[in-house]
Amino acid sequence: MTPLEVAVELGQALLLVLISPLMYGLVSKFKALMQRRVGPSILQPYRDLRKLFSRNEVTSKDCSWLFRGIPYVCMASMLVLALVVPFIFTGVLAPFGDLVTVVYIFTLYRFTMVLGGLEGGSTFGGMGSSRELMMSVLIEPALLISIATIAVMSGAGTDMGSVSEAIVRMGLAAVSPALILAAASFLITLLAENARIPFDNPTTHLELTMVHEAMILEYSGRGLAMMELSSMMRLTIFMAMMSSLFLPWGIAYEPDPMSLSVSLIVTLAKMLLMAFVLALAESILCKTRLFKTPNLLTVSFTLSLLAMISLYIL
Repeated sequence: MTPLEVAVELGQALLLVLISPLMYGLVSKFKALMQRRVGPSILQPYRDLRKLFSRNEVTSKDCSWLFRGIPYVCMASMLVLALVVPFIFTGVLAPFGDLVTVVYIFTLYRFTMVLGGLEGGSTFGGMGSSRELMMSVLIEPALLISIATIAVMSGAGTDMGSVSEAIVRMGLAAVSPALILAAASFLITLLAENARIPFDNPTTHLELTMVHEAMILEYSGRGLAMMELSSMMRLTIFMAMMSSLFLPWGIAYEPDPMSLSVSLIVTLAKMLLMAFVLALAESILCKTRLFKTPNLLTVSFTLSLLAMISLYIL
């Protein structure tokens, strides 16, 4: 990569990190407006993170060094993904932009969060970790098959930048049943992976419904801030993958100022639209019972499988 491409890649990674709390705030704001509430400011996540980073950590005497190190692993994994996921430019800084590698980095994040829930030594933490592992059994296959469908359809391998550029060059010919089915599967996976309704309620601490919140319940101060920020980054990275892989039109594949400017405007518009759709889904759906969530994940897996099959029969 040229120095200009490296600079653009670092810039888009930094932008992805900086807007993560904003996207989280936008989803909450849209959701509040749909429910006829004023809701918090879209900048409230920034204020919460600043407050948490300024406070000291309090940990249980039963916690080991692993409990204290997990927030750093979660944060580092999301920073790596921010560097390799196309956002406004299809260039990839490191040779880790492989779609399969990205799935396993998400798995690393989930695995460390599960360890954190168990290491806390609380009943709720173990309960949340158990629920997370139960859902992950169906999340990962659906995620792998949906992105594999896009990779096969593009014919550009599994490099995310190449896949995104290939689909852009295909134009409207890329709009097919396979793309639509894979996008629907990925959207369901996005909700499940980020512990959103109907799989989990991110705004509650009721022990009967907690999954994500139960695993970070024992964290405080700087550790909790990193866990919250990495969770916001995970949501934004999933939205960026949805934008660059399933709706890549408008993304820049040349690092010239005009293309980058157009890509920035188009990408931010797509992210805003996805935040609206996410808030709409959470407003019209309700939290499902825990033992019914595998049914929704099975639907996601079936859609991704149908997407792959449709590539060869249509």
